[in-house]
Amino acid sequence: MNDPIARAVAMLRATAGDRVHAGLSLAPLTTFRIGGPAAIYLEPQDEDDLAAAGRAIVETEIPFVVVGKGSNLLVSDRGFAGLVLRLGRGYRWVARDAGRLRAGAATPLPALAGVALQHGLAGLAFGVAIPATMGGAVKMNAGAHDGSMFDVVETVEVFRLRAGAAASIPAVDAGFTYRRSALPEDAVVCAATVALAPADPAQIRSAMDEARSWRRRTQPLGEPNCGSVFKNPSGDHAARLIEAAGMKGRTVGGARVSMKHANFIVARPRARAADVLTLIGEVQAEVERACGVRLEREVRLVGAFDDAA
Repeated sequence: MNDPIARAVAMLRATAGDRVHAGLSLAPLTTFRIGGPAAIYLEPQDEDDLAAAGRAIVETEIPFVVVGKGSNLLVSDRGFAGLVLRLGRGYRWVARDAGRLRAGAATPLPALAGVALQHGLAGLAFGVAIPATMGGAVKMNAGAHDGSMFDVVETVEVFRLRAGAAASIPAVDAGFTYRRSALPEDAVVCAATVALAPADPAQIRSAMDEARSWRRRTQPLGEPNCGSVFKNPSGDHAARLIEAAGMKGRTVGGARVSMKHANFIVARPRARAADVLTLIGEVQAEVERACGVRLEREVRLVGAFDDAA
């Protein structure tokens, strides 16, 4: 068997059986709702599944990517020619020890913020407005409302796919910076512990309500999008620069810069990933021309895109 994809499928099915899927569409797994299929798709439920995935990756040399809620992804129209991992229900849990919450990486961040509220623990209210899993939020150092995962994460538990081994990484060694971490490329975040502080539940609830209200007021929640497309430059806001460059409302094919929030691109009917990426490039070029600032993408690209795009 010379086909690396076929070999990887066979290896994975020896452990995960019919939970291994070939050619599964990734569009429904992203908030953009666009993109092609994964050559192989698996939702690992435990460390055995991750170990099997690691062996398949090492022995067949196929590319791989780990996704969470898919809220910051743009998947190529051609899909992804490798293995896509999305942690399953076995990684969706929360445990409490005094002021600390330890959660599996598949736990939605808004749900974890709700657990913190139930126990009167402050510090995670910002998470109620971020449509991400715990793993994705840690990996990208997600943040909003002057809070970020860096502020609360104490330890990160990962599984190194190439080494086939688990490890615990202190937050100070995770390399957290604005909207990213320096976790190793093959490190699948499996769980993390956040350290929170006791507070009045009424105050925590008020902060969460304000975060929800702000999101409804300012973001195009009724249209498929990936969240913020660009990182905010130091001392400024990407949305302000995009508006100043006259790009609010600009369209390419089925992709449009949102009229509600200029740092969002919405996917209209029949939008393609190529439309979105072309529009991203046009926004970057026009903002740089008009404002002298090169915006950096926050959205992750998955799969192969044409050089022209």
